[in-house]
Amino acid sequence: MIPALPDRATWRIKLFADGADQATMLSLAREKKVQGFTTNPTLMRQAGVTDYRAFSKALLAEIKDVPVSFEVFADELDEMGRQAKEIAGWGKNVNVKIPVTNTKGVSTAPLVEKLAKEKVSMNVTGVFSLAQVATVAKALAGGPPSICSVFAGRIADTGRDPVPHMKAAVALCAGIDPKIEVLWASPREALNVLHAEEAGCHIITVQPDLLKKVAGFGKGLEQFSLETVQMFRRDAEAAGYVL
Repeated sequence: MIPALPDRATWRIKLFADGADQATMLSLAREKKVQGFTTNPTLMRQAGVTDYRAFSKALLAEIKDVPVSFEVFADELDEMGRQAKEIAGWGKNVNVKIPVTNTKGVSTAPLVEKLAKEKVSMNVTGVFSLAQVATVAKALAGGPPSICSVFAGRIADTGRDPVPHMKAAVALCAGIDPKIEVLWASPREALNVLHAEEAGCHIITVQPDLLKKVAGFGKGLEQFSLETVQMFRRDAEAAGYVL
C-alpha cells in the first residue's frame, strides 16, 4: 500500500518559484501560489531578458510582499560587492545572490561576511559540500536573515542521496545562526518537495512545470492511470497513426 501523503497544511517548507518569465512570475505572485521567487543570469538569458536592471525593477514594482533573489554576475569580489549593494537597494524584499566562489574557485566568504555586517540580506548560491555550508553559515552569522542554497538535485546527479546531506546542512546552519534558512536547490522531481520537507529544509525552489505537478499531490492513482491511457489514445488519433 502506498502511504498517505502529508497534509499540505502541515508543511513547514516554503515554495519559491524559480524562473525568469515575467508573466508567469507575476501571475504566481497575484495568485499567492508561492512564498518567494528566485532567478539567475542563466534563466534570464533563456527567457530573452536583455536589460537586467529594468527586468528586475519591473518585477519588484509588482512583487513587494515576498522575497525575491537576484544574482550578482561579476567575477572579482570587489565588483561583486558593488553589484550586491546596488541590487540590495532595489527593494526591502530583495535577497542578493552571491555565488559561493568565483569562477577561479576563490571563496566569497570574506565578501559575504562584509555584506552581512552591512545588513545585506543574501542568498549564497552554488553550495554543494558540507564544508562549504559551514563556511557560508559562519560568514552569514550575525547578519540579517539570509539563505544558504544547497544544490541537492545536482548532488543527487552524482549518485549521492541528498536527504541525509541536506539534514546535515540544516543542522550545521542551525548550530551557527538559526536565522539562516537552508534552500533545496535544483529539484529534479515533484517528490523532492517532500524530501526537502523530510530533511528540515526551510525552502525549495520549483520551476513552473514542477509546481504544476505539486498541485497534483494526492491524486487517485486509478484516475491518473485512466488519464494517462486517454492521453495516449488522444495523441495517436491527433497524429493520424494507422497500422
